[in-house]
Amino acid sequence: MSPNRQQNPEGPLKGRPAPQFALQERHTVLGNPLAPPYPEGLAVADFGLGCFWGAERIFWQTEGVWTTLVGYQGGGTQHPAYEEVCSGLTGHAEVVRVVFDPSVVPYETLLKVFWESHDPTQGNRQGNDVGTQYRSAIYTHSPAQQSAAESSRTAYQPVLTSAGYGPITTEIAPAPPFFHAEAYHQQYLAKNPAGYCGIGGTGVSCPVGVAPAQD
Repeated sequence: MSPNRQQNPEGPLKGRPAPQFALQERHTVLGNPLAPPYPEGLAVADFGLGCFWGAERIFWQTEGVWTTLVGYQGGGTQHPAYEEVCSGLTGHAEVVRVVFDPSVVPYETLLKVFWESHDPTQGNRQGNDVGTQYRSAIYTHSPAQQSAAESSRTAYQPVLTSAGYGPITTEIAPAPPFFHAEAYHQQYLAKNPAGYCGIGGTGVSCPVGVAPAQD
């Protein structure tokens, strides 16, 4: 269990055997399907970097990304609802699932986007958003992704330290089950252009190409 996760003394909230809400068919901006199966040759990456509304927009704007969707990952409750995740008692992080073409955008480039788009030293918060659901996390889908993520963290730490930041608190682990969020959360800032976005980086550039990653 990551030290970043809040634990309910009585265990995680009771979940459900199946989703309680449907996933919209296509991406509001990119037009591609949100649900698998995805076209051959594409890869999947999962990132938690605070409120998933702003985080998702950053990734759908990245060249080579085929589709994105937001959801909950890293907790103990099956098919949680947003309000349950916000309680801190499910153990989930708000995450963005990124489906991408590795021949156009390497995984290392997505890692650079991830690191530079938030402050990975804040623990269970991002700015004014406080709670375990806002923790920094990378959930990997292959040994190559795991190695690249860990190497990028190692490379980024001294750069952050020299800029006056503390230790990176980012959780890096093989991808646990992903539960998609409610429809109104999907591509929220495309549907609500004036909506809240709490995402903000440190302004510290992250090295790229620190480890090979093949998907």
